[in-house]
Amino acid sequence: MAAAAVQLLLLGVLGGCAAGVGVGVPLAPGVSLGVGSGGNVNLGVGAGHGPVGVGVGVNQHGQVSAGAGVGASRGPVGAGVGVNQRGQVSAGAGVGTSVPVGRARVGAGVGTSRVIHDPDSVYRN
Repeated sequence: MAAAAVQLLLLGVLGGCAAGVGVGVPLAPGVSLGVGSGGNVNLGVGAGHGPVGVGVGVNQHGQVSAGAGVGASRGPVGAGVGVNQRGQVSAGAGVGTSVPVGRARVGAGVGTSRVIHDPDSVYRN
């Protein structure tokens, strides 16, 4: 279940999570391709092992984001901390669920994330 928290975290880091739906297709053990929408359409590749995950995504405008994080979950509730390619550190929490559909998983979730450190902030947090 820690992988679900990392996926929620990466959605927050990569996509500014609010609410969304997505489909994940396993490519290899621990690696999956995902397509999701939470107002914007995102396509990404993520990998994880235990509570640690990394991912790269691109939105419908061609903007590429990358992130890495660590998270934990209990049932459908997850929380985690991650960092993106600009060095911003975000904390996030969310609730989600998914079901298997063939080899893929289809899921929906809602969550929130907040930048807790931005190296480019004028207000150095």
